[in-house]
Amino acid sequence: MTRKQRKGLIRIAAGLALFAAGWCVPGGWLGGWAARAVFAAAYALAGWDVLLASCRNILRGEVFDENFLMSVASIGAMALGDFAEGAAVMLFYQIGEWFQAYAVGRTRGSIAALMDIRPDFADVVRGGETLRVAPEEVQVGETIRVRPGGRVPLDGTVLKGESALDTAALTGESLPRPVMPGDPAPSGCINLSGLLEIRADRRYGDSTVARILSLVEEASGRKARAEAFITRFARVYTPFVCVCALALALLPPLCLGGAWGVWVYRALTFLVISCPCALVISVPLSFFGGIGAASRRGVLLKGGNALETLAHVRTVVFDKTGTLTRGVFAVSRVLPAPGFGRDALLDLAAHAENASTHPLARAVVAAAPGPVDPAAVSDLREHAGRGVSATVRGRAVLAGSAGLLRAHGVEPPADVLGLPGSAVLLAVDGAYAGAILAQDRPKPDAKAAVEGLRRVGVRRTVMLSGDNEPAARAVADALGLDECRARLLPADKVAHVERLLAETRAADPGARLAFVGDGINDAPVLARADVGVAMGALGSDAAIEAADVVLMDDHVSKLPLAIRIARGTLAIAWQNIVFAIGVKAAILLLGALGLANLWLAVFADVGVAFLAILNAVRALTLARR
Repeated sequence: MTRKQRKGLIRIAAGLALFAAGWCVPGGWLGGWAARAVFAAAYALAGWDVLLASCRNILRGEVFDENFLMSVASIGAMALGDFAEGAAVMLFYQIGEWFQAYAVGRTRGSIAALMDIRPDFADVVRGGETLRVAPEEVQVGETIRVRPGGRVPLDGTVLKGESALDTAALTGESLPRPVMPGDPAPSGCINLSGLLEIRADRRYGDSTVARILSLVEEASGRKARAEAFITRFARVYTPFVCVCALALALLPPLCLGGAWGVWVYRALTFLVISCPCALVISVPLSFFGGIGAASRRGVLLKGGNALETLAHVRTVVFDKTGTLTRGVFAVSRVLPAPGFGRDALLDLAAHAENASTHPLARAVVAAAPGPVDPAAVSDLREHAGRGVSATVRGRAVLAGSAGLLRAHGVEPPADVLGLPGSAVLLAVDGAYAGAILAQDRPKPDAKAAVEGLRRVGVRRTVMLSGDNEPAARAVADALGLDECRARLLPADKVAHVERLLAETRAADPGARLAFVGDGINDAPVLARADVGVAMGALGSDAAIEAADVVLMDDHVSKLPLAIRIARGTLAIAWQNIVFAIGVKAAILLLGALGLANLWLAVFADVGVAFLAILNAVRALTLARR
């Protein structure tokens, strides 16, 4: 509880004490005036700031707000001689405002906790000395030192030292990540044990922590359609009900000869009932709570629009490499031709591929039966997009695609070309020597993600890949996806998503499509989908920038959780809308007919707002389910 909240609570408690004393004033010589004085004191103590705010807003031209409604209703009640009701209106309004501030503060705290990941300084090594500077002053390539308990200020690579990093603030994962020289060290993580020397790979403005803070700021600034509707509704609704209250106070006495006091009292009751606090407060609070709940689990939602759209997703389209699969190839099968042994084939292939940076080449080198001797390789030549040729220990070796072998007069067997996985074909001294198959294996949580999506009501799962058909089909079948499309360029993926968007809308006009990807080539599709979901840990900056949702730890299984949070948040927001409008409409009618007094009006305003706020705070707990 903040100092301001404590002061407000003390003021409300004092006002309630005075209000209770007003009821306890005995009759006799003190009479009604003593009780009225006590009620007036309670009113002044509780409502002076509301009256002041109302006057200031009127001078600024902002007349129709909740301060104006409360001021007019309470002063009017006391003008009619009902000091107890006037004091009650202001006291209960202040109680509702206090609980609102407390609830908003608690909700904001869930997101504000992310701001703790902002590094205050960086210890940079310059001229043999360690200098403490602002993170923004560190240049790319400089070495920074992070002591145990310190926070990594910029994205970098570990040069010296071994430790474990606490990544909970970034990913929501409680398990520390071990690091050693050569490992990446994302900014915002806490160094748990040993001293680390880290090379800065990015400026602070481009770092992980800066991107997260930027996303959080965007999230609180973007409004969902339901949230924006409430804001527009309140601007029109408040002056409308003021005009209605004025008409209720004037027309019956003037046209029907009714008693002025009766109709003015009904008009004041009407004003108190009509205050739209419950809607204006609780709906944005619901969305803010949902965004906070998701952020604690490592899912960043770029505002209420993303959250609302995610709740209606019925089709999910995945990229393959780096999204559903690890993005790291491993040799799965070795198929030597007659006359070649498995180890001999791998040894020749590893020597030929050793200088290549292609993922397939690295997989082949990693599977070599022994160390690779660069001195054994000569006449190395890389054939762009097809493979390499080299002389290994005096033998002419081709390693690459079927096109490379055919260009050198070697025809690979047809049965090898249709096998699942990516193949490195080899020819030695002009003759076919065998094939090495490598596969990009699915992530451990990919199958659970697909199953979880079905449980939350996603009707269609599709994978789009640039890989060959057998490799893509093998991954799709292993994960249980509904459809698979292979050998696609980025433009082809956009075209397929356009088709799937049309089919999704045709089946259900309210349904939406999400695309999940991680690479630069996925950015156009992420921007085109109704909801773009990017991998935040390994994903490219372009993909994260284009996306509406970011999974900070690359765990695709958190997508079903994000959808559940979005749907729960939207359900809470609509519960508040229906509840508030329903109760207010009923009591407004009773007030116009003279069947509701100011006490019931106070419940219709403060009570409904309080209940709606309590319901909205439930959004904070959605991530625990």
